[in-house]
Amino acid sequence: MKTRIPVLFMIAGCLLLLTTACENPATGKPEAQVSEPEAAAQPAVVEGREFAISADSKISFVGSKVTGSHDGGFHSFAGTVSVVDGNPESASVQVTIDATSLWSDNEKLTGHLKSPDFFDVETYPTATFASTAIAANDDGTYTMTGTLDLHGVTKQISFPASIDLTESGFTASAEFAIKRFDFGVVYPGMPDDLIRDDVLIKLDLQSVAAGGNEVVDDEGEAAAGH
Repeated sequence: MKTRIPVLFMIAGCLLLLTTACENPATGKPEAQVSEPEAAAQPAVVEGREFAISADSKISFVGSKVTGSHDGGFHSFAGTVSVVDGNPESASVQVTIDATSLWSDNEKLTGHLKSPDFFDVETYPTATFASTAIAANDDGTYTMTGTLDLHGVTKQISFPASIDLTESGFTASAEFAIKRFDFGVVYPGMPDDLIRDDVLIKLDLQSVAAGGNEVVDDEGEAAAGH
């Protein structure tokens, strides 16, 4: 029996490591509410103080499969935020993403993610988000609702976000999960290494007073937009 105890400990340790490595990154994160866009839920149009999404912003994601996870995101995107009377609930957020600027932590994977198996960036070179409502929550956060057009599929989504509005700019940060199947991304992965449906989205939107939109280019630097 004594000779078996170390072996059992080794097996238990390996199983623990495998369990940790395979953990779903979206576990414990809020899940976005996704539905068909309502006819009345048009992008909010406000005439107020305008800010431009700055080069400090980040739009990224974490996808996972049975054996592990990968980080990714988009290098290039642009957008504006309009705010009336300094009220975050009045804000209108518009973002356009260059899907061809997709990156990941693995060069081979980046090419695969751009292919028709996933984002199909040649067919769908842009993705857009336009807010339709922002509502304050009791815990000091906000629920942002808007129309997301991704991979040729348009859905209404709602997710929690932390928002800060100052004289110098508007910031919004959020982490939430979406299901890739909702947007027509159905590639299953290998039979013994299935890709999870949940994808963790990470948003860190920074903005500055607009004098012309900023575009985050492929090197993560600001370039003048028109």
